Formats: sequence, C-alpha cells, structure tokens
Amino acid sequence: MPQQLDLKTAVFDSRFPNQNQTRHCYVDYYRCVNTKGEDFEPCKQFFSTFHSLCPNEWLEKWDEQRENGAFPAKLDG
Repeated sequence: MPQQLDLKTAVFDSRFPNQNQTRHCYVDYYRCVNTKGEDFEPCKQFFSTFHSLCPNEWLEKWDEQRENGAFPAKLDG
C-alpha cells in the first residue's frame, strides 16, 4: 500500500490580507525562536508557513544573510 502524504499549506493570516508578506513569516519565526525556543508550538506554525509559501532560493538567501549578520530585519525578540 502506498504511503499517504499529508500535504498542508499556510492558513490565512489576517495581518496580511492584501499582500504577499512571506518575508514576515520568516522574520516572525526567528523572532519567536529567539524569544521562546524552537519547541514552542506557535513558532512551529511560523516555520511551516514560510516553508510552505517561500521559494527555496529565497530561504537560502535569507539564511545566508542571517548567518552573515546582513539580514535586513531585526530578528531578536
């Protein structure tokens, strides 16, 4: 029997009704993790949202910028 996949996408976020604000999901995740830790359940929702909405190329670029201290947003709480 084939393995069943559970595919999910990001839920509607009323903070951003009219625009593509995927970068904010990334920022929200790292702010959450830096404040509450990776195991905090709401942080996991932010992670799933930006991984669902953002192309891998964007994530790679943002990760590199973050690691080099050049990401254009403040990520600490």
